Amino acid sequence: MSIHQSLISPTANPELRRALSERLQRRAALAGGLGELEPLAIRLGLIQDSLTPRFRDPTVALFVADHGLAVDGLPLMWGRTTKQHADLLLHNRLPCSVLARTQGLQLSLIDCGIAEEMPPNPRLQSRKIAHGTRNSRLGPAMSLEHAHAAVRVGMEIADKFTGNVLVCAGLGQGAFEAGALVMSRLCDLPVKDFIVSGPDMRQDQLDPLLGLLLACQARHREAVDPMDVLAAFGGFETAVMVGAMLVAASKRHLIVVDGLPACAALKAASMIAAPVTDYAVFCRSHTHHGIDQALAQFHAAALLELGLDAADGCGALLAWPMLRAAAAMLTDLHDSADTLMPPPPPPAVRVSGPGRLSSRPGLLGMPGTAGDTES
Repeated sequence: MSIHQSLISPTANPELRRALSERLQRRAALAGGLGELEPLAIRLGLIQDSLTPRFRDPTVALFVADHGLAVDGLPLMWGRTTKQHADLLLHNRLPCSVLARTQGLQLSLIDCGIAEEMPPNPRLQSRKIAHGTRNSRLGPAMSLEHAHAAVRVGMEIADKFTGNVLVCAGLGQGAFEAGALVMSRLCDLPVKDFIVSGPDMRQDQLDPLLGLLLACQARHREAVDPMDVLAAFGGFETAVMVGAMLVAASKRHLIVVDGLPACAALKAASMIAAPVTDYAVFCRSHTHHGIDQALAQFHAAALLELGLDAADGCGALLAWPMLRAAAAMLTDLHDSADTLMPPPPPPAVRVSGPGRLSSRPGLLGMPGTAGDTES
């Protein structure tokens, strides 16, 4: 399927926002406020265009691919190749897969371009564009045709998901560095901002990595358009996520973004269709300062800050109960809260005339109006 900007509607709806806020205020009148859970609940209602947002069949999609940039000496993820890491995930030997199972979430590992062949597995989707990208220091990471093909694959994948929640995380040898290059170019910020892990990062680790990424950028100075940037620097997992996010947003589905590769995909998608960011919430699975910089580009913060140092996807899974709780404040409490509200007293005075139509006290001490009824 093709995506045009007109197919992705902004979530802005002042009337619905007001109704959602009033509903939450009535809940607060019963048992107190719930802080940051309340704006999150409103966000979910706006995404689904509903006073009672509900989740169905959430999918945790881990998009995995290798990167040619890794041959220039990038360290292995926890000493494992991409295929080894994927194997551990599929066999419930890593926290991400265990967290998904314990919370009843469907985990799907999507092979977008792992260099080696993966054995069949019920949770593995083989959508390999190629056996890893090329080295972006020497030329484009992928051809423009491959970049477009990867976006189409992502669209097809998201179109077949039965649920209305898509958790996106990108994994693979070189995925973080490729995501940093994409974010740097699309946001017109120094790549250093995205690769410095923290104040304690050793200079002998930073200097060779920064030199490599600056060489990649110098090789592709002309790449500015989002598809050209994806082709120059990106990974297949990032390009596939772009397509998946565009389709998810067009269907008013919640997109949970976890990690720098997923942030890079969302940035590229937003330059194709700006309203896609309306459907995204953010999580983080590690404390890397590059994530701080990426979130700042969306004027966002992670749902939870737990000081994790884990693979992307873990932060989203740990935040899932919070998302469910926020939706429940608008759905599961609906009938019980309204039943417990005391009946309104009869009006003491009814005076005709313009602006005097109130027949009951307003909520939370505000003056009542003729339209002050339960939605």
